[in-house]
Amino acid sequence: MSAEASPVPAECVVWQNRDDLVSGVARRMVELIASVQQGGGVGGVHGPDGYARVVLTGGGAGIGVLSELAALDRAARAVADSFPVVAVDWSRVHVFFGDERYVPADDPERNEGQADAALLSHVGIPAENVHRYAVPAGDEDPAGPGLDRAAQEYSQCLERFAPEGFDLHLLGMGPEGHVNSLFPGTAELTSERSVVPVRNCPKPPPERVSLTLAEVRRARQVWLLVCGSAKKEAAGHAVSGDDPAGWPAAGARGSVSTVVHVDADAAPDTVPGPAKVRQTP
Repeated sequence: MSAEASPVPAECVVWQNRDDLVSGVARRMVELIASVQQGGGVGGVHGPDGYARVVLTGGGAGIGVLSELAALDRAARAVADSFPVVAVDWSRVHVFFGDERYVPADDPERNEGQADAALLSHVGIPAENVHRYAVPAGDEDPAGPGLDRAAQEYSQCLERFAPEGFDLHLLGMGPEGHVNSLFPGTAELTSERSVVPVRNCPKPPPERVSLTLAEVRRARQVWLLVCGSAKKEAAGHAVSGDDPAGWPAAGARGSVSTVVHVDADAAPDTVPGPAKVRQTP
């Protein structure tokens, strides 16, 4: 699949502030995942199977959403015996990560550790349903061949557990428009592979493993979470679907829907083309 921007137009949803964005996105996630579990979702090797396949992201807003999901899960379980509520069956969720730092498992920079602390360790999801990237062995050079193996192994994981893509891919975004570990002007942006090793990343740590834009586009729903005035310009390019070579987020498109969730500070001033802008109450 090409890394050029998809023709599917994006929707920009403007939330009053970061807290509203985190709360609103988490509630929408519960509804989406519960719906997928009822209707089949993208499915696995043998077709629809009732499992939701979700790609998580790090960053302030991303981890905030995960913490809110944990809170919603606690609330749902607390009232489950009194009346029915929409809730996620975490035993039927496959979790993936958009990218990961190629550092030891206990390094605080690992996205998976942050996700464990915010959500995964609280909701009873089976360990085998959380698909993690490999870590460096012992004193190996993180820029060496182990990094390539980590990318290849995760690609094989996707072939096994997400052969038809994802139901939802969450993405954070940097002020220069990077998503996952895909930065402007880098060769990884145009890769046709599903997972790539990243060396000399402009943001430390330099060695990472990342899903590509081609793989992001295998998600039915792509939601970007964007907060702060420093990201206003990049948010505008992301919504407009400009050249991903300069603004990688502009190439992140879902096959069914793309939503750029922004707080008021990050809301683009203008959005040309077919994109829609919707203010939340």
